[in-house]
Amino acid sequence: MIVEQSVGPVLEVARLDVRPGQEAAFERAISAARPLIAATPGFVSIEIRRCFETPSRYLLLVAWERLEDHMIGFRQSDRYAEWKALLHHFYDPFPVVEHYAAAQDLDAGDSARM
Repeated sequence: MIVEQSVGPVLEVARLDVRPGQEAAFERAISAARPLIAATPGFVSIEIRRCFETPSRYLLLVAWERLEDHMIGFRQSDRYAEWKALLHHFYDPFPVVEHYAAAQDLDAGDSARM
């Protein structure tokens, strides 16, 4: 996996589909896992949102200073191994994780035509 150096804050977004009936256990586990990710250098914040329409679906939103803080600093750490042990067995299917940067130069006129 190639990780290019990023500039500025990065938002990690993952849609988490939890096995139905496991929502309460998942919420306890992710609460226990929060300190693991929060201890990573470059971590900014974490937010977990539950879907109204599909109650076993969650959004994980994690802000990082740089992409490498997540992909190298966290993913290659012992804390990530603990995170996986706490959480990965809840997912079906396994989540897709994407990273977003702020769209700095959007022209309001162009977006109005969309």
